[in-house]
Amino acid sequence: MDLSIQPARPGRGGSLDLRPRTGVLVRERRVNALELKIDSDVEDIIALYNPVAIDLRFVLAMLKINTNLERLGDFAEGIARFVLNCKEPVLDPDLLKQLRLEEMQAQVLAMLELAKKALQEESQDLATSVFAKDNLLDEINAEATTILAGYIAKHPDSILPCLNLVSVFRKLERSGDHITNIAEEIVFFIDAKVLKHSGKTDEHYPLSKK
Repeated sequence: MDLSIQPARPGRGGSLDLRPRTGVLVRERRVNALELKIDSDVEDIIALYNPVAIDLRFVLAMLKINTNLERLGDFAEGIARFVLNCKEPVLDPDLLKQLRLEEMQAQVLAMLELAKKALQEESQDLATSVFAKDNLLDEINAEATTILAGYIAKHPDSILPCLNLVSVFRKLERSGDHITNIAEEIVFFIDAKVLKHSGKTDEHYPLSKK
């Protein structure tokens, strides 16, 4: 799903290309339908085949990954609706650069691609490398509110779009959390280690990989 908010052309406020965003709404409905189907398939596999050991871990991991992917679809839909509801000119390109929005978007997509590759290759190293990348999202999100508050003080007519931007940053930050959850489930499937609520330094998993 394309979540990008396009930078402005010279002499204009932030420009919003709406065409891909309507496609996000359509795809989100398909994601919802796929979530229900995968849930049903997992229930059938458990009932019919009674999996054990690594097979059971795989099935349970897929069930939880499925839920996290559906939440990512919800966040994408929310960001798309923000773009569709904006009236132009709306976004100051200098503000977007200061907020590091493009960097945050790229990091979310990189994390998702890394988690996908980790699952395809059944690579614990790739899965654990996702964890450190989430720290950047937390940092950018924490800075965004302060930056936007300062911008609103200087540009009081921009209160509504700026408040909506806070929600966008929150959705991107939460997307990182859900991708981290997916990486944790991949580690559980491969290595039978439960990382949820335990801190990523447990079991000697590295935090410093980029």
